[in-house]
Amino acid sequence: MVEKIITLENVSLVEFLGPDNQNIRQLAAAFPGSKIVSRGNEIKIQGQTAVISRINEILSALLEHYHQYGQITDKTVSQYLSSAEEEHDEARMAASPDVILFGAKGGVIKAKTANQQRLVDAVLRHDLVFALGPAGTGKTYISVALAVRALKNKEVKKIIISRPVVEAGESLGFLPGDMKEKVDPYLRPIYDALEDMLPPEKLKLYLENKTIEIAPLAYMRGRTLNNAFVLLDEAQNTTPSQLKMFLTRMGPYAKVMVNGDRSQIDLPTKQKSGLIQALDILRDVKEIGFVEMSVEDVVRHRLVKQIVLAYDKFDVAAQQEEANQANRPVRAAQPYRRPGGPGSADLDPAKHPDARRENDGTQVLPVNHEQ
Repeated sequence: MVEKIITLENVSLVEFLGPDNQNIRQLAAAFPGSKIVSRGNEIKIQGQTAVISRINEILSALLEHYHQYGQITDKTVSQYLSSAEEEHDEARMAASPDVILFGAKGGVIKAKTANQQRLVDAVLRHDLVFALGPAGTGKTYISVALAVRALKNKEVKKIIISRPVVEAGESLGFLPGDMKEKVDPYLRPIYDALEDMLPPEKLKLYLENKTIEIAPLAYMRGRTLNNAFVLLDEAQNTTPSQLKMFLTRMGPYAKVMVNGDRSQIDLPTKQKSGLIQALDILRDVKEIGFVEMSVEDVVRHRLVKQIVLAYDKFDVAAQQEEANQANRPVRAAQPYRRPGGPGSADLDPAKHPDARRENDGTQVLPVNHEQ
């Protein structure tokens, strides 16, 4: 661990450090692996050499800001921390071209399989990409990472992420709360991914000022989504009209991704999936990218891959059984012909199921002919 001491000169300590040293505490919170202590007009920094260098750069920028404007606030510190983080990420990504993004805690986010890399490449080449595959293949996570990267690189002005609100095989009834509280459970996977990729303060700011917008699919109607990275997740649960509506929201400078899993359709039995229809209609449009993932791309627990394979095998067997039943010859129904009528020479009326045997004890009811 290395130590560095910075001496503050020609500076009002109260205005620079903030009430009760809150500005320094905010800076220290951004670098939890280091120690920053203010005593008198000295700031002592302890930590790794690379981290101390970054802290020193931020403090130097804050000092320049103070000499120019005469005050440092918590918002000022946040702005310089964000700027330093973006510059640091750009430098790291330049050194690691296969990295999509560096997460909120410094973790590397990149494609882990060949098909995930194909998805990353497809988004670079196409403005509209369909990502298809079973659960656990990283469709949502990679898509959100690509959206955050585009926002950080200022390729887009906002991120819009949507999901159809469809219950997965169970009725939840009337959920309490306002609209956000009702739909948030359906959108939880999106929030989980964003929390991995953005610091809590920045994510909260982006959500409050609508730089990142997470909304149910129904909220897309009537809008033009321009200068945005737009992601539709769980698209297999859209109806044909919903997916057509979504695709036609695309503005001139938009990137759009549509993710879905054809094996997990939660729509009513007789309702056709909009994703299945769209794949048939749009498959020959060359400007659209299509990336198909497989069980080999599953990056969750090792058992998930075996579970997906087992269910796929079961589905294939069930489809084969259904096909066999459909092709089985069906015996034509034999019409009942009255005795003595055409083609009835070989029929014994007594053998017909409706015939009453003699002396079987059945009482014959009188027939009323007066009608």
